[in-house]
Amino acid sequence: MSFIDGCAVKMLTPLLAARFPFGRADQLRDVMKWCASDYFIKASIGERFEARGLVVIGESRQGKSTEIQTMLKAFNDGTTIMPDGRPAVIVSCLLSGKVTWKDLGIVILEELGYPLRGRHSQAEIWSKVRKCAELQGVVGIHFDECQHVFTEDDSVTNQKMLDSFKSLLKDQHWPLMLIFSGIPSLSIHIKKEEQLDRLLRTVSFEGIDLTREADMEELLQVIFSYADKAGLDVDSFATDEFPHRLAFAACQRWGLVIELLIEAFGHVAHEPDKVCRIDHFSAAFSKISGLPLGYSPFTMPDYQRHFDQSKLMEAYEKTRSKKKSRAKSP
Repeated sequence: MSFIDGCAVKMLTPLLAARFPFGRADQLRDVMKWCASDYFIKASIGERFEARGLVVIGESRQGKSTEIQTMLKAFNDGTTIMPDGRPAVIVSCLLSGKVTWKDLGIVILEELGYPLRGRHSQAEIWSKVRKCAELQGVVGIHFDECQHVFTEDDSVTNQKMLDSFKSLLKDQHWPLMLIFSGIPSLSIHIKKEEQLDRLLRTVSFEGIDLTREADMEELLQVIFSYADKAGLDVDSFATDEFPHRLAFAACQRWGLVIELLIEAFGHVAHEPDKVCRIDHFSAAFSKISGLPLGYSPFTMPDYQRHFDQSKLMEAYEKTRSKKKSRAKSP
């Protein structure tokens, strides 16, 4: 007896692999192109230089990590060649909690395929990071969820972290481009170090605002493009009301919109008519938020009064944390 649901695999595989071409992806790519071109020009001159970087900010579940990883996959495909003739590489690390500069160096070394054993000083660790990066042609580092390295009340520690990031951009032997991503408070911390801030450009991932015609059009395109991928009929959702309910249920987060769509469409996998209905979205909402089945912005008549979006986001994050904890359990 197989434990693989063939219908679900057929339905969900193309959806999970799909990447909707949001306009923000073009903006992100343009800033990365500016950053990489600046690096190439300065490296080709052969003198000491400062690298550039970018800051990508937006509320959680806006799809920042997905967009950045998609961009880095393209950057690391071997077509971006540096003046030394080697393909350029940018590595990425996720900062899931408070870390020191020494801890951060150890994480980066692991990403570079050089896990440390034994005791090492902070200076030794970062010396190895720079050496490994140079040997492997690594020209940049992406720090995801970077707000975790800063605290609200320890300005001395924060300043040391900012100075350390700045030193990577300005390293006299092997400067590194830096990509920082996180929630909006990250930008506030970075702006406290003027020399670091001037070397960076910011890309903001805004939430859904259906009073903007462009956002309404993009949301409809997302709905129907994912439905086409799944081979489903969603014509009944081509109304003014449904996009507003979907955006509200997703707390105006583009990433959550896509999560809800994929989860809802997955519930249609065993339906013979392949028609997606409101109850599929209600079930998807319950699965992702952890709230009782049937109690959702898709089914409640006065949904905006019944749901507080800040508490709803807490429910989403709580459910995600539980899933991560179960995944880590032996």
